[in-house]
Amino acid sequence: MTVMTTALHDPRPLSAPAFAAARRGSRGDVALQRTLKSPIRCAGIGLHSGARAEMVLKPAQANTGIVFRRIEPTGRSVDIAASWQNVVDTRMCTRIGLPGGPSVAMIEHLMAALAGSEIDNALIEIEGPEVPVMDGSSAPFMFLIECAGTVEQSAPRRALKIIKEIEVGTPDKLVRLGPSATPTISYDIDFDSPVIRRQQAEMKFINGTFKSEISRARTFGFLHELDQLRAAGLARGGSLDNAVVVTADGVMNEGGLRYDDEFVRHKMLDAVGDLYLAGGPILGRFHGHRSGHHLHHAALVQLFADPSAWRWVEIPAVAAAAVVDGRFAATA
Repeated sequence: MTVMTTALHDPRPLSAPAFAAARRGSRGDVALQRTLKSPIRCAGIGLHSGARAEMVLKPAQANTGIVFRRIEPTGRSVDIAASWQNVVDTRMCTRIGLPGGPSVAMIEHLMAALAGSEIDNALIEIEGPEVPVMDGSSAPFMFLIECAGTVEQSAPRRALKIIKEIEVGTPDKLVRLGPSATPTISYDIDFDSPVIRRQQAEMKFINGTFKSEISRARTFGFLHELDQLRAAGLARGGSLDNAVVVTADGVMNEGGLRYDDEFVRHKMLDAVGDLYLAGGPILGRFHGHRSGHHLHHAALVQLFADPSAWRWVEIPAVAAAAVVDGRFAATA
């Protein structure tokens, strides 16, 4: 891991008078967008492809959003906005791409870290087909962002406010988005495994603990499914270093689980990353019942198909001040 010093543009904080004026503005005291202070590099293998990838997280100007720049072996590069509109595959992970062009897979853990760190604008340069899996959680990406540092920008920060409830799926597997004065996520899972069984949790994105309660939860899989997954071109880079491997008797990983309910916490982590493809934080309540990447994406598609179900709102500075280091508090 190397910290780089050359930025895409001048990301220095505003002077004190300019900063104060920007926060007051003509629309009142609002939270400001945030980007990285310096570029930072990492490398690793892809969980599903098994291919090595090198990645650089770079600052980006206000109102850019999160953009992945896929650099191909020929040196050609293509920019892909991290948007629900660019999702091309949700099988075992979230993949974004352009029609007939290159793609980037397994973006959800990095997107969750960017959401948890309140990074609105970043350019992610990546050489390889898949974001490095690191240890299977968002914690390494949170660490990278902390090492790079963050700076506020002059543009106001916005949230997607949910106005009315939408639901996708079936009673067996569903996602529900609804109004809430406090950003909230709840999730429940139920596996035919004596190790996992039924787990449920609820979290609020206030005064919280994303870093300690969610970011370290690792992706997981079942030993008996490994051969089948690899035959399908998946999990080729999976190992005990980057995933929790579940057997009929327990987990194979030395040291066991990081949380007693690490499995449902990781599903929540995935949801945080997938929902950040909305283009900003969501002011509302998310509930996932035995769902996954496909339904997370389907929920955003249905939400944006109904303009009466949402609107963009600026985040008050007082609300932003209540969020500590981009973390959120557990209520269950």
